[in-house]
Amino acid sequence: MSRNYKFDDQERPYFVTFTVVRWIDVFTRREYKDILVESLKFCIEKKGLQLYAWVIMSNHVHLIIGTKDKPMGSILRDIKRHTSKALTKAISENVLESRRDWMLWFFEREGKQNPNNEQYQFWQQDESHPIELWSSEVMDQKLDYIHYNPVVAGWVDEPAHYLYSSARDYAGVKGLIDIILMV
Repeated sequence: MSRNYKFDDQERPYFVTFTVVRWIDVFTRREYKDILVESLKFCIEKKGLQLYAWVIMSNHVHLIIGTKDKPMGSILRDIKRHTSKALTKAISENVLESRRDWMLWFFEREGKQNPNNEQYQFWQQDESHPIELWSSEVMDQKLDYIHYNPVVAGWVDEPAHYLYSSARDYAGVKGLIDIILMV
């Protein structure tokens, strides 16, 4: 996603994706996924983020979001800024992280190419733009796409079996984040 998020209609939900630079598989450890979960919870509670669906994969995140307060572009900017710093800090302090030096080297290298960064670049800059979910068919397609990502990856047999996804909520099981069900 570019730094200039394009949300034409703040009243509609949008499908967005964040990708780790170079598609590095960062989210292989629970503690890294939990940082993202906590950031989403904070933005729901404090910034007016409306979360309809989500999944954290090994190197990217898909969300269906809306807003009731602040502009969606501002919320996404804040999520990415906070998680970028929190995740690089967690990686740098994790003595059990065997890929620590390698990942930090990549993040620093990418960060040097972006004059807006202080040190590291965690999320890719040039991701796809937000997709407005303008019909129920498009909403259903994106919802299925999000929830079946872990199945396609071969991690689980059923979408609701994956902990870091809203598929659990749509299957009637309380998930990690309070979401708004799309009906």
